[in-house]
Amino acid sequence: MYLRKLDQEDCNALLTWWGWLDGHRGDRAVLRRASSPDDVLLTPAFAHFLQKMPARWVENNTIRLTDAAMIAAVVARVKTSDDRKKSFATSLASAKEGGSKAAMSELRFQQLQKSRTPEEFFLRLCRAIDLLGRKVNIISMADDALHWLSENRFGPDSKPDKRLAVRWASDYYAALKD
Repeated sequence: MYLRKLDQEDCNALLTWWGWLDGHRGDRAVLRRASSPDDVLLTPAFAHFLQKMPARWVENNTIRLTDAAMIAAVVARVKTSDDRKKSFATSLASAKEGGSKAAMSELRFQQLQKSRTPEEFFLRLCRAIDLLGRKVNIISMADDALHWLSENRFGPDSKPDKRLAVRWASDYYAALKD
């Protein structure tokens, strides 16, 4: 089992903030136009995001500010929360509505996994959200993004079953063959 980055309090706060964006379309638009997490840092919507998230996100740097900005930016791109228990990687392999091909091709999936920088990962993650029709399991995506950022910064776990790439590959290819 992998190490979750988000606890229940984080999940509840994240979904509440995402719901708040429905009534604040201007803030959502600003976040959606961000071309990098750094673009998000100085926006009022991000300040509101930090206010809504548990205090530990800000007080003791449990989540880095730039990582929080990335989460705010990608969550703002989601139009519909897919609250089914389907993981983010499984969604990427699932067929689009009315189609038979995976939402994300194997090549794009591999490119997403092999992103070298947070900026590259951010752009590919945004593309993945678009490919899913902006219908995403917000919690799974946010948790996976934080996991990726942690592995990018500190290196992957020595145990393969705790590595994001292994879990993603397992979920993606299991759903692809169904």
